[in-house]
Amino acid sequence: MSAIDRRIQHLDTIASVLPMGRRDTLADLLTDQDVETLRHLVNQGMGENTLRALTSDLAYLQAWSLSATGGSLPWPAPEALLLKFVAHHLWDPEKRLADPQHGMPIDVEDQLRGQGFLRASGPHAPDTVRRRLATWSTLTKWRGLEGAFASPGVKSAIRLAVRATPRPRKRKSARAVTGDILGHLLKTCESGTLRDLRDRAILMVAFASGGRRRSEVAALRKEQLSDEEPIAVEGGSPLPSLSIHLGRTKTSGADHEEVVYLTGRPVEALNIWLKAARIESGSVFRGIDRWGNVSPRALDPTAVNDIVKQRVRQAGLNPSEFSAHGLRSGYLTEAANRGIPLPEAMEQSRHRSVQQASEYYNSATRRSGRAARLL
Repeated sequence: MSAIDRRIQHLDTIASVLPMGRRDTLADLLTDQDVETLRHLVNQGMGENTLRALTSDLAYLQAWSLSATGGSLPWPAPEALLLKFVAHHLWDPEKRLADPQHGMPIDVEDQLRGQGFLRASGPHAPDTVRRRLATWSTLTKWRGLEGAFASPGVKSAIRLAVRATPRPRKRKSARAVTGDILGHLLKTCESGTLRDLRDRAILMVAFASGGRRRSEVAALRKEQLSDEEPIAVEGGSPLPSLSIHLGRTKTSGADHEEVVYLTGRPVEALNIWLKAARIESGSVFRGIDRWGNVSPRALDPTAVNDIVKQRVRQAGLNPSEFSAHGLRSGYLTEAANRGIPLPEAMEQSRHRSVQQASEYYNSATRRSGRAARLL
């Protein structure tokens, strides 16, 4: 068995908590030690979302190092390599116009873009660069080594580079997917095909469960769903209800399991998809090939975002204005529009920060409130 085949086999054992659908991509990029580190972290109980982000950063770092230096990441990394990483990712767009080699070299950029690691053009967001350096630093410490990440030279380089690359802060989704917009998206899912049934369930479950993150939607498993007692409705039939056991999430504590609830139409949409796709265990939302075959593997979180954008386009809206995160901001915005108290909405969205949740919630109440109508 080759080294790559061995890594593929080892990665398959922790496939459910990795960020990419293709294990061979990771196996080709990562070293044996990288894979063993990931397996160790899984066994130690690291949160799934944290591990996905760490693995994604590690894969990017390895791909960048191979493209920029011709070799894998050295451990520990010399300060010169850290400075090269900063220079390749935080640069002045105006200087780039005069000097094509300013910033990330064109050949390095082309390689990363061809591998799917680069999409947008221009310098990276400073927060992204800091996060990847932090991941690099953390992995260095886990190997029992000391890096130069806190050196004055690296800190100064980041500070100066950030000043040279001003980037206005943007929301993850320029527009929120509120109830009316969601209705337009759902109308594109009415043909009854497997793909429509799946996408309808994704949209309704992600929104109604409090605006779940795309990583949580992609990672959802049948074993996390529990049927609950139907909800009685005066003058009507009881509504189906189920609970979703999210486990540890991005904002929950280490020993706290998050649970959210679905009632009515989202439950029906989810059950219709599960029955049509014959899913009795494992991943809830899966890929579908051109012949209508349902994959045994979970969707990648990126695919969830692509599905939202595709449905936005089919609804005649601008896909550049929406992303999967719009379902999360849209849930809180819609809650505000309907007069649902913020604490009650946060119980479902599982936001821990009132300040963060209120950014979405208050935008709706302020727009229609008395303070905006003094004249």
